[in-house]
Formats: sequence, C-alpha cells, structure tokens
Amino acid sequence: MRVSNKLGNLGIFAAAAAAATTARAESELPPLEVRGAPEPGGTGLQTPVTTVARDMNWLDSMLLLIITLITIFVFALLVWVMVRYNRRANPAPARFTHYTPIEVIWTVIPILILVFIGIFSVPILFKEQVIPDSDVTIKTTGYQWYWGYEYPDEGISFQSFMLERDELAEHGYDDSTYLLATDTAMVVPTNRVVQLQVTAADVIHSWTIPAFGVKQDGVPGRLGEAWFEVEEEGIYFGQCSEICGINHAYMPITVKAVSPEEYDAWVERQGGGATAALEDDLSVAAAD
Repeated sequence: MRVSNKLGNLGIFAAAAAAATTARAESELPPLEVRGAPEPGGTGLQTPVTTVARDMNWLDSMLLLIITLITIFVFALLVWVMVRYNRRANPAPARFTHYTPIEVIWTVIPILILVFIGIFSVPILFKEQVIPDSDVTIKTTGYQWYWGYEYPDEGISFQSFMLERDELAEHGYDDSTYLLATDTAMVVPTNRVVQLQVTAADVIHSWTIPAFGVKQDGVPGRLGEAWFEVEEEGIYFGQCSEICGINHAYMPITVKAVSPEEYDAWVERQGGGATAALEDDLSVAAAD
C-alpha cells in the first residue's frame, strides 16, 4: 500500500511538473501567426501547408468541378425532356422500352468518369498512407476530453486541455481562438517529417488538423499512424472529429510549427529527461 501511494504521489508530482515545464518552454517560443483556423462564414477548405493537404484540396476542387458539370447536364436533360416530351408537345408517346445505344452510353460514361477519378485519387491515398522515414515521432492519446502527447525519442510528455475564455490572454491568444486554443501545444519543426501515432485510452477519438490534411482515428487498444511535413511556421488548430461523449466539442488540438532550430531549443528547454527521471523514481519506489 505504501508503494502504491508513493507511486501515485510521484505520478501527480511528475504530471504537474511536466505541465509547468511545458508551459514555460512554450512561452519562450517566438511569436507565431495563426495560420490554420476556421473562419466565420467560411465555406472552403483551410489553406494547405503540407503536400498531402495540397493534393487533397486539388482533388476536392477537381471532384467539385466534375459533380457540377454532371449536375448541370442532368438538370438540362430534365428540362429538355419536360419541354420536348410533355403531353402537349408529344401527345402520342413512343411505346418502346429499350434503346441499346443509350444504355451503353449511360453505362460506359460513368465507368470512364470513375476511372478518371481513380487515376488521381489512388496515388494521393497511397501518398497519405505510406509513411516516409521520419525525423520526429509523436504519440498522441485521446482521453475524455483532452489530449496527451509523448515524444519518445526526446523523453518528453505532457497533456493538453482547452483554455477557458478568461485564460486565453495569459497564454497569448485572443478571444477569437476560444474553443480552439489549449494550455499546451504540440510543437513540431517545419520541413521535417513528423510521424504521428494515435491511440485512445477510453473511447474512439480522432486527431484532426485540416491545414495538414490529417485525420487519424484513435482506437483503444490500437495504434494508428499518420504523417505530415509542415512547410510554414505558425499556429494550427484542429478538434476531435469523432463523437466521444458529452464534452466532445471541448477537446481541441493546438499545433505550433517552428523552425528546426527553435524546435531543438524547445526540446532543450523542456529538459528532455522528465520521463526518464520519473521512471527512475518509480523503479526506486517499487524497490522500496
């Protein structure tokens, strides 16, 4: 029992210390512009800052064009049929039930359209799913209702909670970021491949950053993977995109993309040894 209590106290102390260290390290980052966030009244996709997101936006625009042309054609065809073949214009309708050329056309053309779409969509899908050699690995765990982050190679771990409205200014945000900003943020280097490992501790969550083109479900007991390479420094927001309970709308995601030099400095300010030190303390406590 004494060992259990000691372990619990060490865990609480380590979590508080890690949160304080993370907040202090982030406060020393250079000022960053908010680049990835929803806009009031916006209807389009966010500006992409990764190659995958850029390809996905292009594919979305291409599909929208195809769907628009099909919709216009079908609407025009309906109008033409109503005008040309109504009872007044065509009092004696034809009685045939089959017309092979038309049936061949409306079978072949949709197949060709689908093949055309597949030629462009399948390579983008593979590009998203095939993870290149990574420079940084981050494991994120979804909880009800917050996120936990681990940098296994750097020995850094912390948790991220949504900021209340009266806490925004203290962390350098304005009121427009309410329900988006968190007390700590995932920090990543620009122009470096980040491998993301996503899981969950309780129910299914989904880690999503629209500007990165990343949406990866976190399933309890499983480890999903995704990747991104941010091209521009800035602050990017996302939210859990899988309904996960009563506070689903209150577990946002904040990512700060900085230069590789600033990232290395952030890792150094974090200490990078908090996890190792905690493991040592836990080992000593267990031995006692």
